[in-house]
Amino acid sequence: MLKSIFGSVFLVLFLFISAFAAINLNTADKAALESISGIGPAKAEAIIKYRDEHGSFKSVDELLNVKGVGPKMLDNIKEQVEITK
Repeated sequence: MLKSIFGSVFLVLFLFISAFAAINLNTADKAALESISGIGPAKAEAIIKYRDEHGSFKSVDELLNVKGVGPKMLDNIKEQVEITK
């Protein structure tokens, strides 16, 4: 019984922390990008294509250069993504 409770608490904490972890635009795969609110398969592919053609993102604002990402979308996802060098 105690193991079950501990396991449940651990799972909830893991999911809670994962929900607030920012996605690294320079290392994220398609599935990780799709976990960002507002990013579907087509935009995830466009982000990866841009990254493959232009190299690593230098800033989150560089997402504005990706086809289908505009200022409103950037504002909505800015807190969910990060850039690490």
